[in-house]
Amino acid sequence: MSLHPPLVPSRLAKRAHFDPETINFILDEALFCTISYVFESKPFSIPTAFVRHKNKLYIHGSVGSHFIREIEKGVPVCITVTLMDALVLAKSAFHHSVDYRSVVLFAHAEKVEGFNEKIAVFEWLTNKMVPKSWNYLRPIRENEVNKTTVLAFGLDEASAKIRSGMPIDEEEDRELPIWSGILPLETRRMPPVPDAYSAHIPLPPHLL
Repeated sequence: MSLHPPLVPSRLAKRAHFDPETINFILDEALFCTISYVFESKPFSIPTAFVRHKNKLYIHGSVGSHFIREIEKGVPVCITVTLMDALVLAKSAFHHSVDYRSVVLFAHAEKVEGFNEKIAVFEWLTNKMVPKSWNYLRPIRENEVNKTTVLAFGLDEASAKIRSGMPIDEEEDRELPIWSGILPLETRRMPPVPDAYSAHIPLPPHLL
């Protein structure tokens, strides 16, 4: 895996990870990424859903999207993903922190042209967002495929950064009568809520 120079952290290098297993694990858990690029000397940063398959990250968008039309030209982009695991509460505000897992990658978009290849990406992304849902849904239509651009990004220049564990207080602060520790955070799926057209329809097995 080649490394883009900015991927090597100048601080807390021990938190950096470059192995594909760690990077892929974070990418597969996260549902959204943020894609940053420059257009006419101005920075733009767009959040979007994504899916990883093998050694590529995929996004999709309308063929008329200014964002999609710009980055499909192959301009350099920086893609970031962050998962928050806990607030780290130290005995001083200075040492408060966050337990997190993040990925940063530098890449250029590759447009997915094949009709069947685009459908495959839609299936991967749909099943990532709602596992086992693709085959339950109304089949995708040809015009829907044609209205959508799919872009792929290689993971060759990707790195992860992870912080985990308890607060790191100054030695002289450790015995202070101030509570310290972590406040765990989680994103979880709640029970489904039907819309007005589905209140009478039983929940399918993949949503139970």
